[in-house]
Amino acid sequence: MTPTDSSANRTFDVQGLQFDKALIERLSGNGPRYTSYPTADRFQSGFGEAEYRELTASTFSAGGRRPLSLYVHIPFCNTICYYCACNKIITKNKAKAAVYLNYLDREIAMQAPLFAGRARVEQLHFGGGTPTFLSDAELERLVSTLRQHFDFAPRNEGEYSIEIDPRKVKAETVALLGRLGFNRMSLGVQDFDHDVQLAVNRIQTEAETHCVVDAARANGFKSISIDLIYGLPKQTLAGFGLTLDKVLAMRPDRLSVYNYAHLPHVFKTQRQIEEADLPSLDTKLDILSLAIGRLTGAGYVYIGMDHFALPDDELAVAQRAGTLHRNFQGYSTHDDIDLLALGVSGIGKIGASYSQNVRTTEEYYAALDEGKLPLFRGLALNRDDELRRTLIQQLMCEFALDIAKVERDWDIRFADYFATELADLHKQAQDGLLTIDDQRIQIQARGRLLVRNIAMVFDRYLRQGQPMMRYSKTI
Repeated sequence: MTPTDSSANRTFDVQGLQFDKALIERLSGNGPRYTSYPTADRFQSGFGEAEYRELTASTFSAGGRRPLSLYVHIPFCNTICYYCACNKIITKNKAKAAVYLNYLDREIAMQAPLFAGRARVEQLHFGGGTPTFLSDAELERLVSTLRQHFDFAPRNEGEYSIEIDPRKVKAETVALLGRLGFNRMSLGVQDFDHDVQLAVNRIQTEAETHCVVDAARANGFKSISIDLIYGLPKQTLAGFGLTLDKVLAMRPDRLSVYNYAHLPHVFKTQRQIEEADLPSLDTKLDILSLAIGRLTGAGYVYIGMDHFALPDDELAVAQRAGTLHRNFQGYSTHDDIDLLALGVSGIGKIGASYSQNVRTTEEYYAALDEGKLPLFRGLALNRDDELRRTLIQQLMCEFALDIAKVERDWDIRFADYFATELADLHKQAQDGLLTIDDQRIQIQARGRLLVRNIAMVFDRYLRQGQPMMRYSKTI
């Protein structure tokens, strides 16, 4: 398929995925991405340190060891990318990182005793911001601190990943990351088109990206993921086709093709983008159609939402095994693992609870200076929350629900408990998104790209009149 192939304007099927442009235009709206349920905007300030400690103690009880995932947020970036919606601090002052690490050490020391002897770290993710804003020495220090306080699975058993900005990393740093135990990385590319890069203030060459990919492979990284974004200013079908050519030539293990969510009323940096430069919805969908066709044609498997992977990648293997999971880093290979988040704005999941750290370094430092965990909100899930979280997870990861199993596991009569939801699902069935009977809900090929719309049916909080403009487009 070439960048200007007319198939971008019609319905087509690939690998159990059907792109129906007219249907998407009619049904796509705003909605959550469901990296958690309930979503973070439902967290409450009344959930504090006492509640967190109590739930952690009951989840990680003495006498057993549970797998644990760690997320570490590094908020700093050298330059601003206008499209970015992450929690970040734009600075060239490297001294700020040293101060931040000192406080991060203190949070780690406060959290670690809650898990000592009761957890083994099987996943680690450094996100940001730009984790490689840290110097090589600071990266070594941070990993050393974590390993001093937590029991880690060996490198060949654990999944240890880091987000990389190829513009800021040399091959020597990639080699260091390998020695520190990292074995997976995610690279931001977004688009190689120079006009697009100028419009979003992110100039990044193909050579810079290739250098990091080659270094990762040379240093034993097991999985390399590249992120692209469609819907950016100045983007065209032909230009994005050329970007796909360049990215596919690198043969990453995973690819994410995200929809740019233009929410300048929420994210001030996006006000730097000229709305007149944004592609039309029609063009955006053509770009998405092109990307799906090119990636699946190159042998990538559709995982869900924006994610694709090679057939032998762990995400694709987990999908086939039914152990795929969704968390705050997207799709994960571990089925419902507890997540401890460290650093500014980090969101964790321990047992049937969520908790989030404060969003600014000022608040973060102040809480730790007072000897308190830097939490500012969270949520202890009730039984209905847990049930609906299970259903939404299954839909997002397996594109199906086993109604009979849900009834057995939760001791409910599905048709009674979800009478309102079933009425909405039958409407979606009429649109061909899914099939439904007394035993099973099965998302069809033309419904997979609209899985967020289907999951939203089970979101009890959305039925309470929550404004939808805070959420991104579902596709």
